[in-house]
Amino acid sequence: MNFDNQHVWHPYAKIPNDVPTYLVESADGVYLNLNDNRRVIDGMSSWWSVIHGHNNPALNQSMKDQIDRVSHVMFGGLTNQPAIEICKKLIEITPSNLDKVFLADSGSVSVEVSLKMALQYWYNKGLRDKTRFVTPKGGYHGDTFGAMAVCDPENGMHHLFSDVLPQHFFANRPTIGNTSEALLDLEKILKKNHQRIAAMILEPIVQGAGGMNIYEPEYLKGAKKLCDNYNVLLIVDEIATGFGRTGKLFGCEHADVSPDILCLGKSLTGGYMTMSAALTTAEVAETVGVLMHGPTFMGNPLSSSVANASIDLLLSSDWQTKVIEIEKILKKELLPLKSKETISDVRVIGAIGIIEFKQPLDMRSTQERLIGEGVWLRPYGKLLYTMPPFIISEDELKRITRAMSYI
Repeated sequence: MNFDNQHVWHPYAKIPNDVPTYLVESADGVYLNLNDNRRVIDGMSSWWSVIHGHNNPALNQSMKDQIDRVSHVMFGGLTNQPAIEICKKLIEITPSNLDKVFLADSGSVSVEVSLKMALQYWYNKGLRDKTRFVTPKGGYHGDTFGAMAVCDPENGMHHLFSDVLPQHFFANRPTIGNTSEALLDLEKILKKNHQRIAAMILEPIVQGAGGMNIYEPEYLKGAKKLCDNYNVLLIVDEIATGFGRTGKLFGCEHADVSPDILCLGKSLTGGYMTMSAALTTAEVAETVGVLMHGPTFMGNPLSSSVANASIDLLLSSDWQTKVIEIEKILKKELLPLKSKETISDVRVIGAIGIIEFKQPLDMRSTQERLIGEGVWLRPYGKLLYTMPPFIISEDELKRITRAMSYI
């Protein structure tokens, strides 16, 4: 572990790392098995991706079967059946207007591809001044340069780069209760700047790593209407919310909104392999023409195979009932914590439970205490939240909420 601490960079950390890392030797179901013989519940679904739990037999088998056929082949000029099948599946389950698929290799890259789509779309239409984006404050869309530029510019993780990033437009953050005011602010920006704006990008219903904020479906409906009125594309980033996390298969279903471009990632493969996708309409795709992007591992057969298996497993299960049950338990166990003096808010939707504290949490001591309670969570700033695997039992979920209540 000393080598890891001295030589290996971890996300949002420095070398050497001030915060200890814990060595996972194996995992099964909702549990991570550490090298010191401790067994902890993965309350983060390993950054929101492992919806079926770890070491799932069906997902394991899909990869074992595929690796004996072909593990990787370039996607330029070649194709493979698992990639074709995952594109078919995604077209079948996403909003009906989306029937063109670009397979990428991470959530950030799917956002980059989506931004490129929007820019090329207007460029090819001859509207070459439409080179900017609008997005609500409090959003998070990834760590690559284009994605960073549409993350929250003040309170996000990337303000260090603000002087070198493209300057976009940031609308007031929507929350529960301020929908009308937030839409008025968005309309003000669009009315004044729509001739320069290519697209709006937002996370539906739940803003993820930018603050774990929940807002009303009416904002999403209103934003779509405004985008249509002002000739601006709508990009919906479902990287965190997609595949059932909010109680709907996709977050945009809460508002019955069909975007022009949709980003997917994280739980697309059930947390097994890195993979993402950007879907769009025939009209956008035909106008874009040749899309200038092509990752080495685009359409990777192993990733595609396990993604197919993960979606099959999800759709064949009673996932919606399970997410409703998780939501009920999270509300029952966490909402009463609002009365604690140290807590400013508690928010729950679907299989997402969030506690916002009045003061930032100390990462090291908080994680040590949580692990002592048999739970793995990753605090961020003032936030402590859980996005557990859908297979979690009531007792296991209550262990998470109990540990959260002790902080």
